[in-house]
Amino acid sequence: MQAEIITIGDEILIGQVVDTNSAFIGKLLNTIGISVYQITSVQDEKQHILKALAEAEENADIIIVTGGLGPTKDDITKHTIAEYFNDNLVRNTEVTKNIERLWRDYVKKPIQQVNLDQALIPSKAKVLMNMVGSAPGMWIEKDEKVFISMPGVPFEMMALMQEEVIPKLKIKYKRPYIVHKTLITYGIGESMLAAKIESWENNLPHHIKLAYLPNLGKVRLRLSGKGLDETVLNNQIKQQIEYLLPLIKDEFVGFEEDGDIEVLIAKALTKNNKTLSIAESCTGGKLAETFTQHAGASSFFKGGTVTYATQSKIDILGVSKSLIDKHSVVSAQVAEAMAAQCRVLYKSDYAISTTGNAGPNKGDADAEIGTVYIALATKNNVFSQKLELGNDRKRVINKAINKALELLKKEIFKN
Repeated sequence: MQAEIITIGDEILIGQVVDTNSAFIGKLLNTIGISVYQITSVQDEKQHILKALAEAEENADIIIVTGGLGPTKDDITKHTIAEYFNDNLVRNTEVTKNIERLWRDYVKKPIQQVNLDQALIPSKAKVLMNMVGSAPGMWIEKDEKVFISMPGVPFEMMALMQEEVIPKLKIKYKRPYIVHKTLITYGIGESMLAAKIESWENNLPHHIKLAYLPNLGKVRLRLSGKGLDETVLNNQIKQQIEYLLPLIKDEFVGFEEDGDIEVLIAKALTKNNKTLSIAESCTGGKLAETFTQHAGASSFFKGGTVTYATQSKIDILGVSKSLIDKHSVVSAQVAEAMAAQCRVLYKSDYAISTTGNAGPNKGDADAEIGTVYIALATKNNVFSQKLELGNDRKRVINKAINKALELLKKEIFKN
C-alpha cells in the first residue's frame, strides 16, 4: 500500500514556505501501515498539476494533494481536479452552511461571493468537512485508487487528516503494520559507526531495514520493519536491538521515543535531585536554551551565564586574568576555570562550560578557527576536552553543543 503526496504552490518552490505538510502526512500515514512512495511539489499551474496527478496515479494507490483550495484566482486546484476527472463543479449545501457558520461565529463580516464559491466542488467528490476553515477537503475514488485534496493551511490540513482522512483509509484498506525503532548515538561518525556494526547489519532479516540519520555529532539508527503481525514484528525488532546494543554500548544514549539527549539528562538530574549550571562563550546561550526549551527545566537548571567577551569571564565568573594571559581565553585551563567558578556561583552539582573560536575571525584568542574547549565540573573533579570542529561558524557551534551534551550525559550516567 503506497501513497504519493503532491504539494501545490509557488511559495514552496521558491523557498518562501517550508513544506511541513508532507512531513506530517507521511508520518501519519506510516502509523497505519501506508508507505509514501514519493513527494512532489508543483507550481500553481494547470498543466503541471494535471501531469503530477497522472504520474501519481501510475505510482501509488493513494494520492494526497495539499494546497490551492483558497478563494483567490491563483487557487486552481479544485478546477484542475474537476478537469482531470472530466467532471464539473456543483454547489454543496452542507459546505455552504459550514461557511456561513464560520462567518457568523468568527469572521463577523459580510460573506463575499468568492468565499461562498468555495462550496463548489467536483460532483464526483465526497466532501471532507473542514470545521476550522472554509475550503472543504475532497475524496474521489477511481479504479480502486483514492484521490484526496486538502487545503494547504497546516492546521486545517492536520485536522482533516486526523479526523477525516485517516479513519476513512483505515476502513477502506487492509494494511500491513509498519514498525520503527530509532536509537540515538553520539560521538561517532556515520562511516565509523557503519563499519562497527557491518556484520550485524548484513544479517538483518530481509523485511527489517536500517537507515542512518546523521547530524552534527550524532547519528540516529532507525530500524524499520513491515509485516502482517504487529506482535511478531515488534518482537523481531526488539531481538535485533538486543544484538546491536553490545556493539554500540559506548555510543548509545537512548531511544528517540524517550526524548532527545537533553531530555534524558533532565530526567536523570531531576530523579536524583541534582542540579546543573552552564557558562557559555562561543555557544552564546544556545546550550542553556537546549534545556530551557523544555517545560520543567527549573527543577534542575540553576542558571547560566553568557560570558562572551574576555572581560566578562573575569568580571562575572571570576576567572583569573593572569590565567587568561598565560594560556589564552580559548584553552583547557580557562574552560575548566569557567566551569569550576560557575558551579560555585550557582551552587550546582554539575557545571559545564564552552569557550572557543567559532569564526570567521580569531577575535581575542590565538586558537585556530574551529577550536573549542568544553569543561565539566563536579564537586570532586573538573576536566576538559579539546575539539577541532572545522571552519563553518554554525556547524562549530552546533557540534560544540552536541559534544557538551554527550560529555554531560556520560558523566551523569557513569554511576
